[in-house]
Amino acid sequence: MGSHVQLGDPVIERKIGYDGRVVEHRCRLLKAGVEDVVLFHKIEDAFTMKANQLSLTIPEGSYTLAYYWRDRAYNVYIWRDQRGEYLGSYFNIVRNTRINTEVVSFEDLIIDVLVFADGKFSVLDEEELPVSLVEFEGGYVLEELQLLVDKVKDILPKLISGTRSHFPHEDLMMWLNDSKDRREVTKHKDET
Repeated sequence: MGSHVQLGDPVIERKIGYDGRVVEHRCRLLKAGVEDVVLFHKIEDAFTMKANQLSLTIPEGSYTLAYYWRDRAYNVYIWRDQRGEYLGSYFNIVRNTRINTEVVSFEDLIIDVLVFADGKFSVLDEEELPVSLVEFEGGYVLEELQLLVDKVKDILPKLISGTRSHFPHEDLMMWLNDSKDRREVTKHKDET
């Protein structure tokens, strides 16, 4: 990112869907590294994710601490409630993550991993693939998914612990009270 960025600066998260659809969200910068970035997302509207017989609801007023890396095939959202308690996590399998002072963008490769607060996890959205997971993207997504699943129990506790020490809930309260932080800013089909 650059030396002139500051904690709390606005940054757009740009998710480019596999179908070309682009969704952008306004976020706040929490950490800017050379190869990674952490953003704050305020949850304006509650939503529920279902996996097998389990479900996870992220209530309004909660927030996301989102980690992005230039050199990893995933990013991760760590969700906390309005009291700062851990709710769960969500890994996106991605490619082409780009980071600059104004935008963090990535290409979403459909498959996601939902991790519940108790550590149980489920692979999501396989039914949305245009071909079997084995064939999809020449096997790349399956390979990256297997690598992620093998190490999720090692990397996630470190990330959760890091969010507690580096981004204490009390330090984020000012943004929870700001109603302009996590608004969807655009949705459109990629024309390129």
